[in-house]
Amino acid sequence: MKYTVFETKLGWMGVIGSAKGLRRMTIPLPSPEEAFRDLEPDLGEADLDPGFFGGLAGRMQRFFDVGEATFSDEFDLPRATPFKKAVWEATRSIPRGETRSYGDIAVQVGRPGGARAVGQVMASNPIAVLVPCHRVIASDGGLGGYGGHLEIKRRLLTLEGAMKGIKRS
Repeated sequence: MKYTVFETKLGWMGVIGSAKGLRRMTIPLPSPEEAFRDLEPDLGEADLDPGFFGGLAGRMQRFFDVGEATFSDEFDLPRATPFKKAVWEATRSIPRGETRSYGDIAVQVGRPGGARAVGQVMASNPIAVLVPCHRVIASDGGLGGYGGHLEIKRRLLTLEGAMKGIKRS
């Protein structure tokens, strides 16, 4: 396992990964210490190795600068249930500049009426931004949740041009 912490326009991010793929990535946080603390429960025997992640930090910076980047990174999520994986894959399919409701995702993964379950899966999303749960909103047009960081969700949606029609709660 390897990890790194890097700075972006929106804040500091941390990432942990294995040879199979990314395991965890934080949302942008105000300091490198906060990004490290957010990763710490999952670090175990991980070694600091910024080069291990190739150009991920640069692609994240490009995304935060212009709202575009290519993220085809593989994930290594050994404890994820099939339902979680389905929800995260459906979320990854939401195009930049668009949103879907929790209910829309529930229908897409074959669980009509499962909006709350989808919300719980979003709350446990280990790969923030690359699994773009910021693009998933409440059915009433409100932002929904984002781990207590609604301002970052708002900034990401604004960056992608997806704030039209979303309630300014």
